[in-house]
Amino acid sequence: MNQAAKKLIAIDLDGTTLTREKTISKRTKRALQAAMQQGHHVVIATGRPPRASLAYYQELSLRSPMINFNGAFVHHHHDETWGHHHFPMERETAFAVLDACERLDISSIMVEVKDNYYLGSHDDGLIKFAAHDGRPPSGIGNLRELVTEHPTNVLISPGKHRMNDLRAYLHEHHADVIDHRLWGVPYHVIEVVRAGVNKGSSLALVAESLGVAREDVIAFGDEDNDTEMIRYAGLGVAMGNANPMLKSIADHITDTNDNDGIAMVLERMVL
Repeated sequence: MNQAAKKLIAIDLDGTTLTREKTISKRTKRALQAAMQQGHHVVIATGRPPRASLAYYQELSLRSPMINFNGAFVHHHHDETWGHHHFPMERETAFAVLDACERLDISSIMVEVKDNYYLGSHDDGLIKFAAHDGRPPSGIGNLRELVTEHPTNVLISPGKHRMNDLRAYLHEHHADVIDHRLWGVPYHVIEVVRAGVNKGSSLALVAESLGVAREDVIAFGDEDNDTEMIRYAGLGVAMGNANPMLKSIADHITDTNDNDGIAMVLERMVL
């Protein structure tokens, strides 16, 4: 890593930048903002949709692109000329996943198209999980009729007793066109996205747009959906609370999200 070059610092939100109370600590905020003042770029890379990320983007006073839906949607809140990069899955593929859910008697399903979300049936838990900014669903009912565009993702809450059955089906029948990941505690949600879409590929897109070499990218994460981003970065950092797999591939392991793990690395290696 070129110590004199400007860095691209990619931060996951939940379990990484955010404490367990879903806040950004004073020390972490101070370190990130100090890095930006020195000319480095800070980019949010999260599985969350834009509506659930914007408050943190604004709190940190970011002026950079943002990676949402684990890389399926990349955009710039302050600069429309930067462009919107959307990598949706095919509607027909999404509907095949819905068919599988029906066969397995799974009804807690949400389909997202950029920042809009649709539910197959009224589900207070999913609405509370998805609304974030208080936004109601764009539709509730027959998803095949409601969803007229190619979906950004499909989120499924199958319950523990159906989790393995559904994941096995998705792997056996759709592995060539979709990827699926399990969100950890407390969500227990399966996220289905277009094959090849991940934080790493979208972070590479952002790095190229900002003129930052791969070796000067620093990425922080804690879960499976951070795997490609950690591997792509010149310095991939796993949080102290990260899962064992991510720790095994990271270049560095820092302290936990509740103990300012991001700030520790930036203070020592960047600031």
